Amino acid sequence: MADAHSSEGHASSTSISWILKLTATLIVAFAPLLLVFVVPRIVQLVGIALGWALKKKTDGRRGLLISLMDGENRKSAEKNLETKSTSSGEWQAVQDADAEAEKPSEFDGIVGFFHPFCNAGGGGERVLWAAIRATQNRWPHAKCVVYTGDHDVNKEQILTRSRFNIHLHPPTVTFLYLSKRHWVLSSTWPRFTLLGQSIGSIILAWDAFSLLVPDIFIDTMGYAFALGLCKLLFPGVPTAAYVHYPTISTDMLESLDPNSELGSHGVNAGQGTGARGLVKKAYWQLFARLYSYVGSSIDVVMTNSTWTKAHIRKLWGPLRGAKDKDHPISAVYPPCAVTELEHEVDVSEASEKYREKVLIYIAQFRPEKNHKLILESFARFVKAGSEASRGARLVLIGSVRDDHDAKRVYELRLLVNELHVKDKVEFHLDASWPEILEWLRRASVGVNGMWNEHFGIGVVEYQAAGLISVVHNSGGPKLDIVIDIDGEPTGFHASTVEEFAEGYEKALSVRDPLSMRIRARKSAERFTEEEFAREWLNQMDRLVALTK
Repeated sequence: MADAHSSEGHASSTSISWILKLTATLIVAFAPLLLVFVVPRIVQLVGIALGWALKKKTDGRRGLLISLMDGENRKSAEKNLETKSTSSGEWQAVQDADAEAEKPSEFDGIVGFFHPFCNAGGGGERVLWAAIRATQNRWPHAKCVVYTGDHDVNKEQILTRSRFNIHLHPPTVTFLYLSKRHWVLSSTWPRFTLLGQSIGSIILAWDAFSLLVPDIFIDTMGYAFALGLCKLLFPGVPTAAYVHYPTISTDMLESLDPNSELGSHGVNAGQGTGARGLVKKAYWQLFARLYSYVGSSIDVVMTNSTWTKAHIRKLWGPLRGAKDKDHPISAVYPPCAVTELEHEVDVSEASEKYREKVLIYIAQFRPEKNHKLILESFARFVKAGSEASRGARLVLIGSVRDDHDAKRVYELRLLVNELHVKDKVEFHLDASWPEILEWLRRASVGVNGMWNEHFGIGVVEYQAAGLISVVHNSGGPKLDIVIDIDGEPTGFHASTVEEFAEGYEKALSVRDPLSMRIRARKSAERFTEEEFAREWLNQMDRLVALTK
């Protein structure tokens, strides 16, 4: 009897063991399928649930905001205080063109602009304000909401700053203040900075959606992961990216290899060797894949140049599929102060006699701006003792942001002494706009030494002021700005010390400099605020259509 019970127990134990083994085998066998199909679906459902909760949480604020903005807009209309667009009449031209076109369907939803540093005053902020103004012109009842971390300024202070001479209509624009901006600072992530700042942008985007969920969400600073979070939480909210510079690019990856063509360029040049270099390379490659995946989810992608578009297409294009078919990645050149410079700086026979043998380089004193290259090439040019070099001067104009920049300027001054060109080089730090205008009137040549400058607003300003440009043979200055007009050059390209020195020689030896200056100014007309507004609205039309 005992033997029978023992036998039954053993059989039962064997049976359970067999079932457990079978279950384990099935789990292992189907694990890839679970990872591919089940886990993403679970993540998607969790994301949608969290998004629903955020919408419910912020519904009250949304209703109040819409009510307040509509009320202010009505009062403004009644008092006839509609703010007219300025910028030398360019915005009025856009409005006139819109009036002639078939009136688009009315859109009165909320357009969220994710721009945590909206008060910085750089080219990215010019894009933001120009984009908002164009949106206001086309859809007067749309509400433009800027998510910012600039707690030291209020709405009135931001809007009254006339830095770019772009005036917005106050009733239909407002600012929501983020509390977690420190998460996207590079200082918060001393190690694995690219990944850290991307994670930080997700935290900051959650902060934004905790304040308000928009009807359209646009990132104008380069935080692609924030847009990825938006798609996870709110699949029905159209998203758009205006990419100034890819977070990571194929050129960056290639520059790690010291034996590659790009192994001597960029701040990480040649750092892909040794154990640490191999880890860095693997980390960057993995991050590039993650960045590509996130970019594939964005509905509308705009880039600021041909160079940026090419790199974003390489990274995001393969995974975008149908999105790229319906909404291909496009280049929307940033708005530049072309018309203002045309009014402020004369380019004519009369102005030629006021031009001096001055080369100017307008750029912040950051490492990537490569002031060292410009100084060394200028010293070589002067040393040659040619007719063009006699009496030539180099003027470096730029802002100093912090102690690191101040130290860099000090090191550059030491280099000037070592190169024996102290009496031929001037530094103008934190120059005002009137001072910059004066140098643009006096100078003959504009210089840019940055490798792979994503666009080059400063180079456009050189051209608009009639300067002959000598720029790095890469990025936006090469592909978009300093190009032939009417089959004739508008400037020169260079990469090495020797090539830049030759470029200065050519620029100051042009037989008919006025003709080249006029061509340069004609080239700059492709980058006006009016042209930006037209292209921006083409992309906004797509986003508005996706809300229906």
